[in-house]
Amino acid sequence: MTKRRDGGVGVSPTKQRALLSAIITLIAVLSVCIYVGAAAGDGGPGDDGKNSSGARSPHNSAAPASAGSWVGAWAAAPVGGEAGTEQTGMAGRSVRNVVHTSAGGTSARITLSNLYGQTPLTLTHASIAVAAGHNSSAAAKGTMRRLTFGGATSVTVPAGQQTLSDAVRLQVPQGADLLVTTYSPTASGPVTYHPYARQISYLADSDRTEDGTGTPYRERTAIWRYLTAVDVLSSQADGTVVAFGDSITDGSTSTESANRRWPDAFSQRLRAAVAAGQDVPRYSVVNEGISGNQILTGKAGRPVENQSGLDRFTRDVLGRPNVKVVVVDLGVNDTLHGARADHILSGLRTLVRQAHAHGIKVVGATLMPFGGYPRFSAAREVVRQQVNAGIRSGTVYDAVVDFDKALRDPYDARRLAPEYDSGDHLHPSDRGYRQMARTVDLADLKGAVPAQL
Repeated sequence: MTKRRDGGVGVSPTKQRALLSAIITLIAVLSVCIYVGAAAGDGGPGDDGKNSSGARSPHNSAAPASAGSWVGAWAAAPVGGEAGTEQTGMAGRSVRNVVHTSAGGTSARITLSNLYGQTPLTLTHASIAVAAGHNSSAAAKGTMRRLTFGGATSVTVPAGQQTLSDAVRLQVPQGADLLVTTYSPTASGPVTYHPYARQISYLADSDRTEDGTGTPYRERTAIWRYLTAVDVLSSQADGTVVAFGDSITDGSTSTESANRRWPDAFSQRLRAAVAAGQDVPRYSVVNEGISGNQILTGKAGRPVENQSGLDRFTRDVLGRPNVKVVVVDLGVNDTLHGARADHILSGLRTLVRQAHAHGIKVVGATLMPFGGYPRFSAAREVVRQQVNAGIRSGTVYDAVVDFDKALRDPYDARRLAPEYDSGDHLHPSDRGYRQMARTVDLADLKGAVPAQL
């Protein structure tokens, strides 16, 4: 035996290593047991043998299943009240919105809006699930989760307001479709919606909120209703990028149900760069584009429909979780409606000041050409060039992405290049949207907000 210097009896190095190995093994086994025990409560309506007609809810704890950051996985700005729903809303119908995630996570929560409703919106059930496949109304096995609001399965959203659900534990894959379903038994309208979803969603009669088969969802719809955001608790992303713009950001001419808007392509590019080990931030990307949106002016209505960029910036950018960067592509519609260049630039600078006050970096886009579009004129082309000169001067944004240069026709700078033109001479094609996504410098996502622009 080996004598210790204090006169006691020591342990041989071989026995020390064996003891340490045994302790490590025991810790690992205990950790697995703890994880399995915690995961047992993650299930949806099948966990406790009850569904929406049962006496108790599934064990959907609002407590997160693991550490991480809350980031935006998907978003769509509320635009207006759906025509024809003024009296009845979606009473007696299940609305199953299909949305595509830009980040994965271990928990999820949703935002529902009654911004354009004239009466309180009562929802008695809501659920979230991973779709069984691309554009499917069926849920992947074991992923259906009942959503709660302050611990209750029902919620009433006052007219003009929105509500955030409790967090529910769910393994949300990156780049997957989610099914977010709501049911309202009573009349409430108009329905707050996003009209140019470029994504097929589904409707069913009666309360089919937790139906995972998708069979009752026979009616297809090309708009999103009520749902304006899905956030995830993520260890894959450390922050959110918001794409803030008009129909070009909304992707109004992209292929339907294919996720080919430029923010989708940019999200895919950013994920690929992270996976390849490039020195770029790990951010999710959400789309807050509205077709027809202007910086300075909204449309008629109370509340105003298609709110101006200035009016909706607080909700659609500052209100999203953990926003690090906003990419602004606004000003074309202001130009087409006769706004002056100095007014447009002043509005853009106001957005930048608001972002900086919240520590958010702003990347701004030049305005792409629209020669050949019915509202094109030489005077409006002059305004576009003036706005772009101001943007390129470095006195508006923290960084500039030159969409104009990247997509214009090299033989006629007033027009989109034919290969990037959807055919209407204003909106890009799928190929044009991919080119926009490639044009953003990933290095511009890094760094802090300057103290003074």
